[in-house]
Amino acid sequence: MSELKGACIFGQSGGPTSVINASAYGVIATALKNPNITRVLGAEHGIKGVLNDRLFDMGQEDPAELELLKYTPSSALGSCRYKMADPDVDDTDYKRILEIFKKYDVRYFFYNGGNDSMDTCNKISKYMQKVGYDCRVMGVPKTIDNDLFGTDHCPGFASAAKYIATSCMEVYQDARVYDTGMVCIMEIMGRHAGWLAGAAALATAYGAGPDLVYLPEVDFDMDKFLADVDRIYKEKGNCMVAVSEGIHYADGTFVSEAKTSATDGFGHAQLGGLAAHLASVVKEKTGAKVRGIELSLLQRCGAHLASETDIEESVMSGKAAVENAVAGITDKMVGFQCTRDNGKYICRERYSGSYSRSFYVGDTVTEQDISAKFENGTLKLTVPKKESLPEKQNKYIAIG
Repeated sequence: MSELKGACIFGQSGGPTSVINASAYGVIATALKNPNITRVLGAEHGIKGVLNDRLFDMGQEDPAELELLKYTPSSALGSCRYKMADPDVDDTDYKRILEIFKKYDVRYFFYNGGNDSMDTCNKISKYMQKVGYDCRVMGVPKTIDNDLFGTDHCPGFASAAKYIATSCMEVYQDARVYDTGMVCIMEIMGRHAGWLAGAAALATAYGAGPDLVYLPEVDFDMDKFLADVDRIYKEKGNCMVAVSEGIHYADGTFVSEAKTSATDGFGHAQLGGLAAHLASVVKEKTGAKVRGIELSLLQRCGAHLASETDIEESVMSGKAAVENAVAGITDKMVGFQCTRDNGKYICRERYSGSYSRSFYVGDTVTEQDISAKFENGTLKLTVPKKESLPEKQNKYIAIG
């Protein structure tokens, strides 16, 4: 594909996470260094910033400040939940986006988000192709729900999972300080995917996990739930339950949906209040002391418990989006290919184009000492371990 030069726009969309800004750093830092990208613009509040011509010149920012994005939670540029219409029905927004793209000579568009954000990417990409405007569009994955198609896992999930498992262990210890029993019900995010609620079970590895876990992939039975809680409470004197906010009855109705009629910008029912609802039912049926705990927003941006691997892979995803777009790839989302053979975790970040990595191997190792082998998509480097140089000894002469 021919070389394409022009400005780029980067935007963030959907719910924030503890590592979404790490992806922003990956995009911005890589784009600023690429000679084919003439200007890097950040959209305020996602696609709304494009529509409203609210764009920040990221090249004017202090590089040291940009570096801090890797460890800063939430969405630094601001986010949105804006559903774009089908362009065949109403192309008003698309005409405006094209106008903005032409105004700033935007030839690259990077959008960071979940399923609805990838839908926005797809619609913009298809429209630009339809009208003949040369612009490469890449989706950068982000969702703590871990439910994006086409990738092994999603940036943001690992950090949220770590927060949830840690919180479960802390609640487990807290609930056992008294000589009276307690039932704890922890409500965890996840509308249609149970990855986050399932992550609560990680606490079991340390003997402090939930007794029961309820996922949205399985129809919820209130009678069986109450019977299981009552049985475990009577056996152990305590019972901890991890439950996904998206659990539903066999007819598809969310257990918590009756508690709210609110919807978000995409028409999704805003779930919440499930833990309190179940706690009330359990208390009425069993008479036990019950705590309903809703982790709510706390699980999304817990940067103090962020996964180091999650941060690194988030940066990688942003970097890969830029490098692949410049190499000629468009109308795609960055995805991870991972292997976990023999306890070794390997994550592949990209599929085309050239890239570089640098790391410190010590003062005594030379280029000739290092051997490299590329096999099955993995570059293996062998670096010999050498003795450190002896510390220089200072000698002093006493003058009388």
